[in-house]
Amino acid sequence: MNSISNGLLNVGVKTKGAELCSLKDANGTEYLWQADPAVWARHAPVLFPIVGKLCDGHYELNGKIYEMPPHGFARDINFELITHSETTLVFQLLPTMETLQCYPFKFALNVIYQLNGNSLEIGYEVQNNGTVIMPFSIGAHPGFNLPGPIEDCFLEFNKTEMLNFFLLNKSRLSEQTAPVSGTLNILPLSKTLFDRDALILLDFKSDKISLRSRTNPRCLTVEFSGFPQLGIWAKPGAPFVCIEPWYGYADPEQPYGDILHKPGIQLLAARESFVCTHRIIVEA
Repeated sequence: MNSISNGLLNVGVKTKGAELCSLKDANGTEYLWQADPAVWARHAPVLFPIVGKLCDGHYELNGKIYEMPPHGFARDINFELITHSETTLVFQLLPTMETLQCYPFKFALNVIYQLNGNSLEIGYEVQNNGTVIMPFSIGAHPGFNLPGPIEDCFLEFNKTEMLNFFLLNKSRLSEQTAPVSGTLNILPLSKTLFDRDALILLDFKSDKISLRSRTNPRCLTVEFSGFPQLGIWAKPGAPFVCIEPWYGYADPEQPYGDILHKPGIQLLAARESFVCTHRIIVEA
């Protein structure tokens, strides 16, 4: 594990998947889910070059079919640590023979972790080093420990939302939305909230969500300005919740043909770069 610290926060990141695996405050309180394999064996995987699942596990590009695992391959590959200072880690992933079999593009993916006061900034830089347009999605999938019993916990959006979520139907994005019990900007957590899998927002106004408890003053906030999609998920009844800013989402129920036409896909021109950042703020 690779570590950084600034006296307020202590962070650990794995080389495999450049995955955040620990986020502790100065008192040693762990805010990140610790990957219990009996529940969910990950902490905060990086989703690239797709978010969610593809129909039947494959996609079409220029008339050829390519296989791709759910959420892409980056989360299961060792990155190279290219920068390590007291408060900054930068990991890089480049194409391999294996990635080119399922994703025939000359990409570079940098994942940047930087401490700034009581916040951890997580940046993604995607580079297209090839000569053709490169389709991709990128997303975060961090799981956070609940600050109290699940019945006392809730998510607070920083702006008023309709809380009308898209649902997954056999891992594909349904065309139907479903209202979820909540008032204004508050989404109460419960043991049954995720019985139908993740809750997905494609149209929202907020750029911050705070995880709070009615019985514990501890607060964790995720800021995700600019991210066009958002997933919220947990294993039903588990003592964690994932707040997931995305550029992209699972395949819809209706076919779209070539991946260049996939809803939510990003198209990066040759020799161009894409950058996005979200922050995790801890208020002990």
